[in-house]
Amino acid sequence: MAISSEAFLPQLSPIQIGETTRLLGEIDEFKGHWRRVKELNADRLEELRRVTTIESAGSSTRIEGAELSDAEVAQVLQGLSIDSFRARDEAEVKGYANFLAMIYEGFDAITLTENHIKQLHSVLLGHTEKDERHRGKYKTIDNHVEATHPDGRKEILFHTESPFGTPLRMSELVAATNDVFASAEIHPLVIVARFIVDFLAVHPFQDGNGRLSRGLTTLLMLQNGYEYVPYSSLERVVEENKTRYYVALRTSQLAMRDQPAAFGDWLIFFLQALRTQKRGLEAKVDVERSMLQLSDAQQKVLDAVALKGRMTAPQLVTKLKIPGRTVRYHLDSLARQGLIEAHGQRRGRFYTRSASGALPTPLADPGTNGIIAEIYQGGKRIRKGELIKLVKKHGYDARVVGLLHGRRIAHLRRDSKTGESVLTSRGEEVAREHLFAMRLADRPVSS
Repeated sequence: MAISSEAFLPQLSPIQIGETTRLLGEIDEFKGHWRRVKELNADRLEELRRVTTIESAGSSTRIEGAELSDAEVAQVLQGLSIDSFRARDEAEVKGYANFLAMIYEGFDAITLTENHIKQLHSVLLGHTEKDERHRGKYKTIDNHVEATHPDGRKEILFHTESPFGTPLRMSELVAATNDVFASAEIHPLVIVARFIVDFLAVHPFQDGNGRLSRGLTTLLMLQNGYEYVPYSSLERVVEENKTRYYVALRTSQLAMRDQPAAFGDWLIFFLQALRTQKRGLEAKVDVERSMLQLSDAQQKVLDAVALKGRMTAPQLVTKLKIPGRTVRYHLDSLARQGLIEAHGQRRGRFYTRSASGALPTPLADPGTNGIIAEIYQGGKRIRKGELIKLVKKHGYDARVVGLLHGRRIAHLRRDSKTGESVLTSRGEEVAREHLFAMRLADRPVSS
């Protein structure tokens, strides 16, 4: 059945409508200001993009089980081999960096078509020999998302589209997405969110779907005027909020099976992640503006610390061939400006780049599903005193206890005989969904 344009208009609660409006306004305001931001030195913008590529390649592959740190990713992209036992991780990083470079350089010519999606998939997996047979080709066997138990038993956590149904689903999804973009009746970020959540539900390729979806997000945002995205890593935001990512994704995908427009949870997470990405870039730009006032020597010191990750004054003296007193002067100056941070006592002290703007702040968890899940695991019922302790442990006021019982569709009900709080059928459903998403977040995900 073809996807209607109404499926791109999300079903939102009044609270979600207000949150969506605020988030879109803040993100679009920054989009409008970016032209002035680009007055920064072109070399510094290029450095921002280089760092973002490293962060994005590292984060996007780590989300799916790779183990390379950002420093190791930087070495790989410089052509160095890290570890023969992690050759696949290195290949995935190289593929993702090439994939991003193609999008950054040619986004205006890469229209949203099935052929272009397949070509991007080929580039993404271009360095992994194991994937050669299925690069750029839709899956031929089922790739349901599975969990492997300690005893080796496997359990399907999410049923993706069948290989037989994938070509039609992708054809309909791409056509519908292009039609809605052309109509200009729905905000482009809402369209992007709807495309991505459905793309990942289909899981069209045997491997690489998660990484491909994050690159496609960047592609579609660039095509819709969000020119700042190459300078701040959205993948890093997702990595830092992996549990919430899977909760929102799976909750919406399950709901969309009955109501194709029921992707509100995913939309809110997606827009919150974009806001965090944007705020991270704002902080980085503030730092870059401060750097415009640096001397050549200070810039060299700062660049050396950023490249290595951490350095001591003696190491900088050796590397830069600058007298020790001069190095210490510049280190003190850079630390006062907040561009680097000093760690340890004077003997053995080392320096790192300031954390300001380096990593986005993890998104706050607005829900109480974790509380419900713990009650479920503890036998589906809990005494009042224990419930109050549990609520406080999760960082909530004790008054939340009443809300859990008093919602229109309550998660808890009181047992009149024992006085205990017992999970309702809706509460049990919420708990299972939360635990399901947590399990996805805690395991390397096949994509």
